[in-house]
Amino acid sequence: MNIKSRIFKLVSVLLILIVFSSLGCVDNRAENESAGAVENGTGNVSENISENASSGEVLTVFHAGSLGVPFEELEAEFEAQHPGVDVQREAAGSAQSVRKITELGKKADVLASADYGLIPSLMMPEYADWYAAFAKNQMVIAYTNESKYSDEISASNWYEILRRPDVSYGFSNPNDDPAGYRSQIVTQLAESYYNDSQIYDDLMLKNTGMTVTTQENGTVLIHTPASEEISPNTSKIMLRSMEVELSSALETGEIDYFYIYRSVAEQHGFKYVELPPEIDLSSLDYADNYSKVQVEMANGEVVTGSPIVYGVTIPKNAENPILAADFIKLLLEEPGQQIFIKNGQPPIVPALSEGKDKMPEELQPLVK
Repeated sequence: MNIKSRIFKLVSVLLILIVFSSLGCVDNRAENESAGAVENGTGNVSENISENASSGEVLTVFHAGSLGVPFEELEAEFEAQHPGVDVQREAAGSAQSVRKITELGKKADVLASADYGLIPSLMMPEYADWYAAFAKNQMVIAYTNESKYSDEISASNWYEILRRPDVSYGFSNPNDDPAGYRSQIVTQLAESYYNDSQIYDDLMLKNTGMTVTTQENGTVLIHTPASEEISPNTSKIMLRSMEVELSSALETGEIDYFYIYRSVAEQHGFKYVELPPEIDLSSLDYADNYSKVQVEMANGEVVTGSPIVYGVTIPKNAENPILAADFIKLLLEEPGQQIFIKNGQPPIVPALSEGKDKMPEELQPLVK
């Protein structure tokens, strides 16, 4: 099944199941036995953890930059429950995080992506057997009181504000980070929503090496060149590998606005323009509309516009799959859900999955 099919399959299930919550180390013998149990989906994680965890053990977590705050809280809770275990997190753009495993051969116990679709499209079946889709988000335009025209910007004129010659803005690299290609999708979708066919041209095409073609079925395909060839107009645009790297630039006034997830804007105390659901990639009701825009990354991978859904898995090269499963268990259960609610990323309850029968046994009851 290709990624587009997976997206529409997941979206159809999400229509029924998603609940928005906006209301209110191991000795060698045990490690070998437990690792085999997890791989076969038969291990009892919590029993093994309490019995086998030993001091000085490391759990390596690769995750999207936009998961930094909630995962910091998960780390603290997990380490409190597992004395002697050190959770070492490495934040990067999601595509970049995946490539560390699939292309650079780096090992991680947990991989969490801001776009669940990168797991089936880039990791399965060679590098992972399953994934769980566990949280949602939406795209916004973040700013501060010091941003130019901050007293004028709104959901009806944000693109006009960004067009002004003295305004600068940022987005992350579409080759490295889902927020980067989502910023492209949002901007292209804005043309039809606001009935202005020059929005993408003025904000992106004139200031970068991006190109666009319209396919026979009417779908717009945005082509992202190699990262060194994106060549942003630096007097207008700041491009960074990961979306959270732009936060400090906004805080210091180096840029006036940037495309970011609502959760990150809220976590940093930024003001933000809440975009219409028709274009902000938050709503299942507009999934068909989102799919009218695709982004082709420099490696040839094509991403179709879809609601923002986060995914997590245990890579096949995980050195500590037992603790990894327990970390994901914490993520998917009530304590993890509350952390995500608090940080503006509505959890999906129950989490949705592919390859459920290959998941560690204790995770299976927590997913659909």
